[in-house]
Order: sequence, then structure tokens, then C-alpha cells
Amino acid sequence: MRIAREVLQIAEILRQHKYKAYLVGGCLRDLMTDPPAGGEPKDWDIATDALPEAVRELFPDSVYENSFGTVGVKTDSTDPKLKVIEVTTFRTEGAYSDKRRPDEVKFVKKIEEDLARRDFTVNAMAFDLAGVSASADIDSEDLELIDPYDGQKDLSSEILRAVGDPGERFREDALRLMRAVRFHAQLGFKIEKQTLAAVKEEHELLGHIAKERIRDELTKLIVTPRADEGIEILRTTGLLKYILPELLDGVDCEQNQHHIYDVYTHNLKSLEYSTKKNHSLTVRLAALLHDVGKPATRVWKNDPRGKKTRDGKTGDWTFYGHQVVGAKIAGEMLERLHFSKEIIEDVYLLVYEHMFVYDPEVVTLAGVRRLLARVGSDHIDDLIKVREADRIGSGVPKAQPYRLRYLLAMLEKVKTDPISAKMLAINGNDLMESLKLAPGPKLGKIIAVLLEDVLADPAKNQKDELLKRAAELAKHKDKELDDMAAASKKRAHEAQQKIDDEIKQKYFVK
Repeated sequence: MRIAREVLQIAEILRQHKYKAYLVGGCLRDLMTDPPAGGEPKDWDIATDALPEAVRELFPDSVYENSFGTVGVKTDSTDPKLKVIEVTTFRTEGAYSDKRRPDEVKFVKKIEEDLARRDFTVNAMAFDLAGVSASADIDSEDLELIDPYDGQKDLSSEILRAVGDPGERFREDALRLMRAVRFHAQLGFKIEKQTLAAVKEEHELLGHIAKERIRDELTKLIVTPRADEGIEILRTTGLLKYILPELLDGVDCEQNQHHIYDVYTHNLKSLEYSTKKNHSLTVRLAALLHDVGKPATRVWKNDPRGKKTRDGKTGDWTFYGHQVVGAKIAGEMLERLHFSKEIIEDVYLLVYEHMFVYDPEVVTLAGVRRLLARVGSDHIDDLIKVREADRIGSGVPKAQPYRLRYLLAMLEKVKTDPISAKMLAINGNDLMESLKLAPGPKLGKIIAVLLEDVLADPAKNQKDELLKRAAELAKHKDKELDDMAAASKKRAHEAQQKIDDEIKQKYFVK
């Protein structure tokens, strides 16, 4: 394995001043696997017997903004993962009365004492950097490790085992409950029997953890290669109710005849597909949450075409407006966990729009343009990905049937058509000059009507024609313009609603 030059340079300076330097934590764990279990280390950690004040003196360009002995040493690297390397003084920790952070930190002189406070055996190893040059490749088989808890053995066996008493480790820091699940999803390691039992036993401790910390750990889990497995373990251990409890409403919530899974499993299968396709965090979240509104909107409908029977009557389950309800619920879930405004808005949009219609028999170019206008060209690809995940999560074999490929072809055809006011052949200045209008609400209303006209027929997006139409519109009062814009949008909505209803009747879905 190759240790980063910047890490070895820091270690060399510490050794020159008679201090010890060890490579520790996740970076060492990942480097010791072939290929690296987590890929290239996302951060590098050095443990030392130098006190924080001494580290800061040796490295003036550093940051120390905590009371836990961790100094961020800045380097000259252009690699974001190596711009700041954490150097932490050996320490032991006191009781965790708030289940979040130690009440007391005591600096010590031996690395073995420091390793005793760590969470899992595979993270409780240390490699002495003494004598390693900045250009050396290190054979992992020749490593002389400080490994008091058989972490190397567990690493080889792909076992995730708590250091010492697992219950005690989790009571010290309840976020370790989620970390155990996340490491399984990230590394593919099996959680050792006693460790898993302790996760279940202590799961209520997660209720003490700040939502921001839960969000960060959930984010790390969602982007792992086994995110769906991680979510399921969160459910079976009882942790999920402290993170995304609304997902539990989908457990055993039967769907209509076009689904072979309950709502929860369907959401999980959709996430699984999105994970296998290596989609973004936003798409994965939307895939997981896209049908979170179904339990709240499920209603039985008697219909002779239905293949299910309930109370002696044939029919099926319907989920009217579940995408609208689901978008609201998904937004609230992410807001509760303090996700960024951008992620919340993007997931809300993808959940809200995921039921778009794409049947070739009824979809028109105008309808496709309106879909593109609603969603935005920067989100349409993600929306398609969510719909594909939805399909695979339903148990069908193809992510892109002919109908969806037909829609993609139509999207390609209209992608250069005007779908926003910015894409009109005229702008506000043109209108103000031509119509002698001052900036104000009336100008915006005229543009709104013009855009509706162009969405229906892009051929109208000609400057002369738009100016002529604008001159006619300018003669109307504000209220009349409002009514005209509303009428245009209503006609578009009714046309889309008719398409939706026809397809729903055809496929007996809601």
C-alpha cells in the first residue's frame, strides 16, 4: 500500500522532535484491504503523543477548534482529501452522560490506551510510521501492527466487531449504532452476533443524537454500494424509527395488482436499483421516498376488472394523489434531518413529478414541453432515473420499456423548444420599448400568456408574431390578463388530466 506523501512528511517532523506518529482509523483499515475496502481514503488520521499545543507549534498553519486533541494540519496538497490532515493526541475518554460526547478527555502517552476507546476492532489498529520514507511502497503483509483487539483477523474475515463490550461502546456514543450499519453497507462486512444484538438492545439510545449527526451518517449510508441492505438493517434493529419512521408505514401495506411487493419493500427495491446504477444522493433519496405517500392515500375500489378480492368484492387498491402527499412527507422528513434546502427541494420535485405519463398513444409534444417546463432541463434526467427505479422496484424486468424510450425520444425532440420565459424570442426590454410599458405586474402577465402560447405551439416563438400578440394583450386589463393566463394553464392541466385518466383506466392504476 502507498501512504500519502503529506502524511509521511508530517510524521517525519513529529519524529524529528522526538514524538511518536501512528497511522490509525479508517484510512489504515481501508489501505490494508486489497482492493482498498473504501477506495482511496477520504481522510487521513495520525495519532501522536504530542500534546495539541506542541503540534500547533510544529505546524503553525493549523487549526484547533475542539477540546478533543485533534489538530487540523494544513498541507500544500491540491488533493481535497489531503489539504488538511488530522493529528490527534493519544487520549482516553470519560463517561458519555449525553450519549454523544465524552464528559472528559484525558491525554495519555501510550497508543494502546488510545485504541481502547475506539468503536470497532477493524478501526482499532495502529501502524508506526517510524522509518517509513515518503516514497516507499509498503507491503501490507510486512506491517508490524499495534493490534490489541485482533482487528487484522476481523478485517481478513470481513467481520465488524465492537471493541470490548459492545453495549458499553454504544452507550458511550449512540451514533455508533448507525455506524455499525453503515460500515456493513460500505464494506460488506458481517456484523458480529454480539455486536448486532447490542445494536438491537441499545437502539433507543439513538433518540439522544442530534438530527444533524444522524443526517450525516444517513448520507454516508445512502451513498454506499449496499444502501438498501443498510436501510433494512436499520428497520430490523429498531433504528429506522428514529431516522425515517414514515418508511415503516409501508411495511405490509399491500399494493395493487401491478406490484408484487408491499410499499416498504417496493421503496427498498427502488433504492437498490438506484444504488446499483450509482446514482446521485438526491436520486437515491427520491427513489427511497418516492412512494412514501401511498399508505396515507390507500383506498379500496370495487371494480370487476380487479384481480384482488376484499370483503367478497373484486377490485383493487388505489392511491389517488400519493405523489403529492408523498412529496410533502418526503420534504418534511428531510427538513427534520436538516438536509440542505437544495436537496430538500430537488427530492420534493422528483417525488411530486415521478408519476408523469409516457404512453405513446396519448402523450403529445406540447405535453412533453410542459413536463420539461415543470421539471426543468436540469432535473429531467434525474426524474427519468427515479421512474426507472420505480419500475424495477415494482418487479418488472425492464427499466426502460418502449413507452419510456418513446418519451425520451420526444424529450430529445423538444429539448431546444422554448419552455421558459428566458427562451422566448423577446424579453422584457423588447416589450417595454414596443408597448411603451413600464416595468410592473402587467408586463409579467403578458409574458406569462405568451409563454403559454409558445408551450402549446413553439412555431409562435417569433419576435414579430410575439410583439403583435403582446400588443393585443396590452389592451386588456390586469384582471383579464390574469384570467387569460389562468385559462391557458387550466386547459393545459385538463388536457394532461385527460391523458392521465385514460391511462389509469387502461392499466387500472392510480
